[in-house]
Amino acid sequence: MRRKDDTLRDTLLAYARELADTDGPEAVNIRSIAGKAGVATGTVYNYFAGKDEILLALTEEYWKNTLLEMKEKIKADNFCKQMEEIYSFLRKRIDSSAGMLMHSLGNVEDAGLMRMESMKAVLEKGIVQRLEADDKVRADIWNEAFTKERYARFIMMNMILLLKADMQDFLFFLEIVKKTIYE
Repeated sequence: MRRKDDTLRDTLLAYARELADTDGPEAVNIRSIAGKAGVATGTVYNYFAGKDEILLALTEEYWKNTLLEMKEKIKADNFCKQMEEIYSFLRKRIDSSAGMLMHSLGNVEDAGLMRMESMKAVLEKGIVQRLEADDKVRADIWNEAFTKERYARFIMMNMILLLKADMQDFLFFLEIVKKTIYE
């Protein structure tokens, strides 16, 4: 059996991304990707078990890039404003191609959710760092039961719930956060 070429895998994903971006995730199929890459369909199957695995790889890649970009974009001077910027940033991403990709995962949704756990962990770690960087956050609120890490997970879980519910207004949740960490 031939050794897999990471460059070819990346090329196949690039063609799949191009198809998804121009014609939507439903346009992604093995035959089209193989045709664009100038390889046999069997070659694509050497790298991906099928369309669902390609869409899963695209979704994972998209979110990794989104988290990197978000790190650069969020510049507010305090924690709550940063959370508002993060929510707005993620909302825009979900409203664009990310949402379509995520909804196209039907058959591999569980695998997608498992892979997203690593993305959530990165975001939670960033939330803890942002909490620690805000010198206005009360130091006396943290203890063994109420840790920064647990609080970051709480924020992350609620943010995800609000994003899934397509809530455009994040202000009520922010008020809860403000009353918890500043007052």
